[in-house]
Amino acid sequence: MSTTANTLKPSKAAALASIRDLIAGTQKHTPNGSFTFGNATHTAASLVQMFQSLLDAMTAHDAAQATAKDRNLALRDEVTQVRPVIQAYRRYLVVTYGDATQTLADYGLKPLKAKAPRSTEQKAASAAKARATRKARGTTSKKQKASIKAAVTAAGTTPTAPPVPAKPTS
Repeated sequence: MSTTANTLKPSKAAALASIRDLIAGTQKHTPNGSFTFGNATHTAASLVQMFQSLLDAMTAHDAAQATAKDRNLALRDEVTQVRPVIQAYRRYLVVTYGDATQTLADYGLKPLKAKAPRSTEQKAASAAKARATRKARGTTSKKQKASIKAAVTAAGTTPTAPPVPAKPTS
């Protein structure tokens, strides 16, 4: 491996190439050698066999990852196709069985909750907020917009509109 100390670990391709190089070098230069590492003695053949098993495991791992990616894509495609049908079917069941909680429970569903009626204070607050928003944005109704007309001069041209005053910001 051509990595220096304190660097990132080698890529998969570099690690595979390094193992292959160790196997080739061992078979070329010391095919009948015997090596002692730590307290264990290894022959060249046992080292090659050990390195080859690592190489096979790494290759199998890469193949499994590629297969998993393909299966994930297939799953994603299937979910994309089926999800709208599931949602539509659930809506159909809730509409069909309405408040039949036991029947809906058999499908793993719950009946729709009825909306809680809004209080008078909530309605008033909502209307006040809508009026304030409309005023802040300077929006007008369709009739109010239609009533705004520009003055036409004798030549038939429309004068430029006076500048709109800037809205105060809060």
